[in-house]
Amino acid sequence: MLDKTQAKFKFVLELPFGLQNLGNTGYMNSTLQCLRVIPEMQESLNRFTSGSSVADKLTISLRDLYNNLNQATESVVPLHFLQLFRSVFPQFAQNTADGFMQQDAEECWTQIISILKQANIPIPSQHSSDGEKVSSSTEESFIDHYMTGEFTSTLKCLEAPEEGEIVIKENFTKLNCHISILVNYVQHGIMMGLDEKIEKNSPTLRRMAIYDKTTRISQLPSYLTVQFVRFFWKSDRRVKSKILHKVKFPMELDATDFCTDELKNKILPLKNRLQELEKERKGSKESTQFAVNNNVQDTVTDSKNNEIVEEIKKLIDPELNKDIGANVSGLYELCAVLTHIGRSAESGNYIGWVRKENSGMK
Repeated sequence: MLDKTQAKFKFVLELPFGLQNLGNTGYMNSTLQCLRVIPEMQESLNRFTSGSSVADKLTISLRDLYNNLNQATESVVPLHFLQLFRSVFPQFAQNTADGFMQQDAEECWTQIISILKQANIPIPSQHSSDGEKVSSSTEESFIDHYMTGEFTSTLKCLEAPEEGEIVIKENFTKLNCHISILVNYVQHGIMMGLDEKIEKNSPTLRRMAIYDKTTRISQLPSYLTVQFVRFFWKSDRRVKSKILHKVKFPMELDATDFCTDELKNKILPLKNRLQELEKERKGSKESTQFAVNNNVQDTVTDSKNNEIVEEIKKLIDPELNKDIGANVSGLYELCAVLTHIGRSAESGNYIGWVRKENSGMK
């Protein structure tokens, strides 16, 4: 509980109120706070109409929980959502003599995204070229448009070069960053997971054979989730262990290297221009002040800035521009981090770090 001085300080800094821990529920609270940073998701949840399915009920509970947080004057108890969540996914209700067990935040994240996809929460209202809001179909899924990308994988049989390449397309909602002693940066860890050797049946050799599998991203979502694969199962000890090796990640991620050549060609003109503008901004005191308050960007009437906006619009690939929720530049700004503090999966605690817009605070 906050005393009056603490509460006043919290109000002045505009710090958000949190979710109460109901007994090893930090994994869930952190997940919910990180997802809450997506403004389009909250709008989509508010557009969601009631339904009778399990997914619908859990989605409605999440919508109401976020609305309570938005209006909160003290910490919020997520009891109703937690009870529904555990009833739908009983593994999160496992307990011991000491109480509820610690759970994996990544598994919680995956299940919540799955539920929102099943509930088919609609995409937010779109804007026409003149800035007016236009209605969007409630049949179009927010998760599919804003948080789902597409992989294109090419398989080549190393033992039968004459065998034709196999091309596979599949959707993804997260990128894996594989961790080893050689991986010091997230970009390297992601790339490791995109190039691999697999074993599968060869129709030419009529037996199992080794294939080179090269995977690249052919569609980037607006919001890109990256999982640091730190936990793994040790079969000899029958425990989930944690890789403690440190991996650095940037505040801004350039995903171009992970993309297919076709997608690179679509995003490079805009990406290169945006990076040029960023260099110019950092070299100009006037533009640095302009960038400190992001709200200014929405109301700028200066002719030079209007020209830049029009230039940027023209650099957006027409096909990507029509793809609602797609990333059009390959550039991402870090908006949330969900981290585990502790040396093992069964202990420690989870913390969610969320970027606070329009300030230097995180």
